Amino acid sequence: MNANVLAFPEPREASNSCGIVRGRRAKEEVLSPGELSREQERINLLLEVPRRALSNAPLSDVLKVAAMGARHVTRSDAAFVALPHAKPHQFQLGAIDVPTDGQIVHGGAVLQLEGTLPGHVFATARPWTGTIDDAWMLGVDRDPRLLGPRLRTACAVPLVSRNHVLGALLLGRCDARPYRQEDVTFLTQLSNQVAIALDCAVAHDELRQIKMRLTNERVDRADETRNEVNFKDIVGQSAALRRVLQQAETVGPTGSTVLIYGETGTGKELIARAIHDLSPRSGNPFVKLNCAAIPTGLLESELFGHERGAFTGAIAQRIGRFEAANTGTMFLDEVGEIPLDLQTKLLRVLQEREFERLGSSRVIRTDARLIAATNRDLADAVERQRFRADLFYRLNVFPIHLPPLRQRPEDIPLLVRYFAGQFARRMSKVIETIPSETMESLIRYTWPGNVRELQNVIERAVILSSGPVLRVPIEDLLPSPVQPRDGAPQTLEQAERAHILKVLSETHWLLSGPRGAAARLGMNRSTLQFRMKKLGILRPTA
Repeated sequence: MNANVLAFPEPREASNSCGIVRGRRAKEEVLSPGELSREQERINLLLEVPRRALSNAPLSDVLKVAAMGARHVTRSDAAFVALPHAKPHQFQLGAIDVPTDGQIVHGGAVLQLEGTLPGHVFATARPWTGTIDDAWMLGVDRDPRLLGPRLRTACAVPLVSRNHVLGALLLGRCDARPYRQEDVTFLTQLSNQVAIALDCAVAHDELRQIKMRLTNERVDRADETRNEVNFKDIVGQSAALRRVLQQAETVGPTGSTVLIYGETGTGKELIARAIHDLSPRSGNPFVKLNCAAIPTGLLESELFGHERGAFTGAIAQRIGRFEAANTGTMFLDEVGEIPLDLQTKLLRVLQEREFERLGSSRVIRTDARLIAATNRDLADAVERQRFRADLFYRLNVFPIHLPPLRQRPEDIPLLVRYFAGQFARRMSKVIETIPSETMESLIRYTWPGNVRELQNVIERAVILSSGPVLRVPIEDLLPSPVQPRDGAPQTLEQAERAHILKVLSETHWLLSGPRGAAARLGMNRSTLQFRMKKLGILRPTA
């Protein structure tokens, strides 16, 4: 208990035939029948509040019992329980018992802390009692919604748990009777019980949120697993793809770290899921994180979790992805985007299998297998000192290189039919034929966005097709090789640059969003920005 909060009274001695006797002065102070009844009421209330809390009653019921009981036992005319509000410098009334004047306050009112008795108690963490005039001397205003015009004396006691003020219990009287020390002592005892109930309620709520989040993740993973496991959704028969699948079958059961290289949209996550499903961990979580999609300031929290209060906005404890992936597989996509200061912590997880949440010094161990993926040349990043060499060697235990779609054109007809069938069923359409000239154009196209871009194009085609023939908007594609005006064929890089410029022009240089260039190209925004920088594409200034 906080040192500033009044201590419990000394234990009472056993009762005798004349009634309950007070403390050390037993022979002098024998309780009258009225005092005995009052003492029993206090004991009953001190037992009732924890009983309600332990019975999993709603917190509002516990607070209401505390407020009503405190008002009755202390013979007060009003009782309130004030709790901190989500907005800073404000509080809300969690329980109100004002039978003598229903106009004192409206239920659920939110008031400013400054200039109020709850604000004073929150700041000092000590009980206060006195007249309303005494409160004015503290700088407390007579807020008609709280004190009302009739209250003349008041008592405010903090709800303290583990040295934190969780709220305040306030009582008021319409006459001049002051609150005695025994009232303050009893209310301090009661406030400790209420604070424990509050603390437990907050902990239960945080645990419920964590369980709900884990349940949702398990549901998501179950849905994803039903749709994307083994090789059943990896479409293709090319030699290049078969080599990749053979590598996945080889490394899957071993538990070793895998690093998947490949351009955006080549299916790195599908291969990672297949490796997980081929391992002894297949029945355990498959947790994924795209490192390029998380702001740098939040990436550490996403990976390792945080404690409540670890940083501004951390209102509850949160487990990280590595903790959620324990006994399963952790898939880090775009691992090359992890900043250098976090690479050290990732290396520790790989080597020591341990980490700490943000805001905590407690070491947490994890048995998560790591599969990483990147579209960057990590060896080059190491040479440029943008990626730690020791982490690169630790990740590069078993590298798998996914070929871009342009290097396996024989798989394109299979993919077109597969996606057309998928989207036709989803949209309740029937697609029976694909014109041969359309298929030839699709095979000739360079697909800078790889399989993901092809998937988006076929989805758009199914939407546009009103009959059984698949109508692909070929005019949106750029065949390769292309003959420029001077008659010399373009290189693959020139064709890709021209296509990206065309899409950027059509989207008015909007990169993100459903109508942006990244979505049209089947890329995420960070990958498009990387390709633009590599190809020397700059936004026009005029």
